[in-house]
Order: sequence, then C-alpha cells, then structure tokens
Amino acid sequence: MNPKPLTPPAAGSRLLMSGNEAVARAVWEAGVRVAAAYPGTPSTEILENLAFYPDLYTEWSVNEKVSLEVALGASLTGARSFCAMKHVGMNVASDALMTMTLTGVVGGLVIAIADDVGFSSSQNEQDSRFWGRFAHLPILEPADSQEAYEMTLAAFALSEKFSTPVILRLTTRICHVKCLVTIGAREAKRAADGFTKDPARWVMVPSNAQKRLPGVFAREKALTEESAASALNRLEPGSDRRVGFVTSGPAYMHVREAFPDAPVLKLGFSYPVPMNKIRELADQVDTLVVVEETEQLLETEIHAVGIQARGKDLLPTAGEMPPFVLKKHLAALFPELSNAAAETAAPLSSALPVFPRPPTMCAACPHLGVYYTLSQLRNVNIMGDIGCYTLGAGHPWRALDTTICMGASMGMALGMDKGRGPDDEKKNIVAVIGDSTFLHMGMQGLLDIAYNRGNVTVLLLDNRTVGMTGGQENPATGRDIYGEEAPRVDLAKVVESLGIAPEHIHVVDPYLLPVLFKTLREEVKYNGPSVIITNRPCVLTGYYEALKPYEVEASLCTGCGNCVDVGCPAIHVTRREKVIKPSGKEVELAFVDIETTACTGCGLCLQPCAPKAIRHAVPTATIHVVPASGEKL
Repeated sequence: MNPKPLTPPAAGSRLLMSGNEAVARAVWEAGVRVAAAYPGTPSTEILENLAFYPDLYTEWSVNEKVSLEVALGASLTGARSFCAMKHVGMNVASDALMTMTLTGVVGGLVIAIADDVGFSSSQNEQDSRFWGRFAHLPILEPADSQEAYEMTLAAFALSEKFSTPVILRLTTRICHVKCLVTIGAREAKRAADGFTKDPARWVMVPSNAQKRLPGVFAREKALTEESAASALNRLEPGSDRRVGFVTSGPAYMHVREAFPDAPVLKLGFSYPVPMNKIRELADQVDTLVVVEETEQLLETEIHAVGIQARGKDLLPTAGEMPPFVLKKHLAALFPELSNAAAETAAPLSSALPVFPRPPTMCAACPHLGVYYTLSQLRNVNIMGDIGCYTLGAGHPWRALDTTICMGASMGMALGMDKGRGPDDEKKNIVAVIGDSTFLHMGMQGLLDIAYNRGNVTVLLLDNRTVGMTGGQENPATGRDIYGEEAPRVDLAKVVESLGIAPEHIHVVDPYLLPVLFKTLREEVKYNGPSVIITNRPCVLTGYYEALKPYEVEASLCTGCGNCVDVGCPAIHVTRREKVIKPSGKEVELAFVDIETTACTGCGLCLQPCAPKAIRHAVPTATIHVVPASGEKL
C-alpha cells in the first residue's frame, strides 16, 4: 500500500511523538527534498514516518554507504538532504563520511545515527560521538523527543552556516520513548540551484584533497566558538555544590531525576566540546562528575585540558545510566545515600516468576525448515549473518557457529575454507545469509567465493522483506518504500552473474524438507561454490498466504518429539515421559499439541512426524446471528 499522501498535523499542534517521529517531522519542516536510509533498529521508524510526508523523496537504499552518498548528491544541487542509520551502519558509510568532511556540503545535510545503548537489538554497543572527533564534524545530542525535533531543525541551519554535514546522535531511549512535542510549519525552501562544477572541491584526488584539509581545521575552530556560545549547551545551577554533573542526551534526564539539587551542564551541542562552560562548572563545585553513555570519551578530553573530574572510575563502562544505577555507583559522593537506599532505588522486581520466553522464529517461518535441515547434518561448519535467521543459533536447532556483521558469512566461509587444518578437512562449510543482507553487503563476498573457487555452499534465504527490522522493502521484494511496484531483483540471475555455475544454483521451497535436505546434502559434497535459494515469503508480510491449520491426533502421538525439533512456536509439549527402551537406554518422550490459532498450515511439522499423528484441523462451526427481519448479517 502506498503510504502517501498524508495531511501533516498543523503547526502549533502538540503531539505525543517518539524521537524517531519527531526527527521525521523536523526533517519535513526543514524543507528537505531527499532522504535516504537503510533500515536498522533503533533508527528504522525515522524514514518510515518520513515516507508519509508530502513534497519530498524518500528511499530505502541497499546499504548505509549508498544512502549517505544519495544524500550528498542531493546536497550538491543545493537541496537539503537527510540520512539515517543505526550505529553499526556508520561503519559501512564511513568511507563516504571521511571524504565528505573535506568537501563539505552545499544544501544542509544531517546524518542521524542511532546508538543502541544496552544491546537491545545489536551485535555491539558503539559510541557514535567518536565519529565527530574522527571526521571533525559537529554533534548534537537531544535528551527527549522535543529536543530531537528542535535539534534536527538546528542541525540543518548549522550545516548550511558552516557547509558541513552535522551528526545528530540518538540512542534507543530517545528513538523509541514518547513525549509531547510542539511542532511548527514546513519551511518554504528555495528550489535547488543545481550542481556547480568545481573539480578542486568535488574531485578528491590527493592533490585536491590536500588543499582542502586546512579548511577542515579552520571550520572546526569556528565550530568550537559556535559551541561555546550555543544555547544548546546549558549550565543549570543547583543548591547542592558538593557534586556538579557534565552530561548529554538521555543521561541528562537520569541525572536530573537522581540528583535534582545538583548543578548540571547539559551538552546539546556536544562536539566541539565547550570547555569554557565545563571550567565554569568545575570552579563552582567540589567534585565534577562526567556521566556519559557509553565510552569514557568526554571525561578523557576534560582530563587532557587539566580539569579534575570523576566518571568511569565510579560509573559502569557500558549500558544506560538510569537513576538507580547513578545512585548506587555515586553513593560514595553522597553520604546520605546508604547502600540500602541505593538498592531500593532499583526497579521493583516481579513478585511472580515470569515464564522464560527466549527469542524464536514465528510459526511457519520459512527459516524453520532450513535450520531443522542444517541441524540434521553432521560435519558442517555454519557461518551466520545478521537477520531474523541469526536465531538459528538458538534452541532447538543450534545450527549457527558464527555471527559477526552484515555480509560477514561470505568472507568468513571463504577464509575458513582456505585456512582449514587437518582436523577440518572433512568439514563442509555453509554460509547462511538473507536476501536484504545479501544485497546490502553479501554480493561482494559471494563474488570473492566464486572468483577464488571457494568450497562453500551458500544458503540464500529469500523471504521477500527486511524481516528483522519490521518488514521493510528492498530490491528483492518488488516494491519501494511507498509500496509501489519496483523492479524486482532476480537473485538466481545475480548469483549466476557473480560466477556461480548454473548447475549449482538451486531455488528450493523451504517447506519441502526432503527436497531441501537432498539438495543441501548434494551441494556440500561438491568441491566448489554453490548457492541454494529458498523462496518462501515472511509470514508477517502481505506476500504470505496462510493455509489450513494442523492439529495433533493425541491417540496417535508416540512422543517421538521430531516435530518439536522443527522449532515452531505453535507446537507445545503437553507432557514429558521417561521410558526404558528394549536396549536398556532411557529416553524422554515429548507429547505435543498444536495451537491451531497460530498454525498457518505450512506442513513443516507434518513431514518429520513418525507416527503420522498430525492432520488438518477440523474447522469449528460458524454461528450465524439472524435478526428479526430474517436477513443474515
């Protein structure tokens, strides 16, 4: 469905908005013409919301580097542009970023980077404030949704004033927590003037780049003066002068809640660092404490200029800094905070035990059959990747051996093949990757496997969506961000064009376990590169069509447990029973039931069921209510 058009809420409205929604509104109000991103939690909803606004172009790019280059290209025409990504996305986009710092921009360009503080949905916990230092770019850090809105607008003005990209550093708490936001009107921006040719600025060969470098440091000096005078950096007085706090982002809210009487320097324009204001606060208090999520970055810089401060010697080096954490770890500076008081500040635990719910795949997920099949293979090393299918490392399959970053399954599989020792010679190597991840960063790895004749079997799981981040479109789905039809990549043709022999490219229905098992077993025996593409859509997308559900005939169930090994959450173990086999070996039987309201009839559990105890569910009778008129409703 096409999300456009939308009638935006009127200027002056006060709305309950998440940080992501607030940033999207501000981007639209700033008169942005082009916005690009690759989906990644916690930043995904920025572009999803922006796609509903009229009068600008938005796109899901194939990866973060491309999205940033799209934004830069738009900026060169004089148009304002915007780019969003999660923290690990900047690792991908940094190649473009580190040269953009030399070229600068024309139209305002803002880059929202969402740090996943606390590992809510990421493979690492990075601190994107480092990118400002590394690339000599300004950083703005909002503390709530209202500030996310206001600072996005301020970032565009700052970008154009200094002809520089501006980083808007968000965190999971800012992105997803909602508060009231007062919004304004869309700024009427002039039409883009068009690209002005200037090879000395835009062609970054070494001779040109060298001449641009002094301007970077001159700009940073000017930005330092701007930060020192900025109203976004606010020194808030307090009556308790024992401890003063320097902080930014959501940590500011936690400090204010935990120590309401303490002086606080809130850094909204956090880089370049306004050292003048930090010195001013340090002179007013007995002890200066730096509260930052997550790295000991600002504290190190404060020490470097000779200001005494405490920080990570008292506070945790990872995760969020909620009030109970601050009180617990800073109790030594506040004698009235006894250990008991600090402990009671922690969130109350549930009085009742909560049934454990480890993350798992959905009922009828097309990846279930893949991992069930992989779990049946022996002498296989399985390189995983980033996506829903990373859950294959968990129970009951335990069918992934590595997961590092987007696209890493390919290169790691090739490296393992080329570096195997005597103990690994009999091990077959399989790489597992999803359709969106393959297009994001996996194609180069497969090209490397083909070019270097790696003995690797690739399972390319095409579920027609970016499943892990909520079901966004990508070039393999056949639709764009607006839900409109778009060219759909033929993954089999792409794979062949990258050098895989056609006879070793297979498109397989992952619900057909015997076919999948036979194909996988044959290809891992082949001494060379091969690719197996699965072709069932994600069950949570509009592409999926549910079938008639199944149920268990209790009188036929022998407790073999084969269906449980498929890992479908619609299958429940109703009882377990230990028996002694004729051989004398003790085994545990698992008798099961199927939740028919969750079952979509994929038939995966039916195939390994030894006693054939699974059958189509008998439909319940439909009750028709007949009104007095005699007509059916």
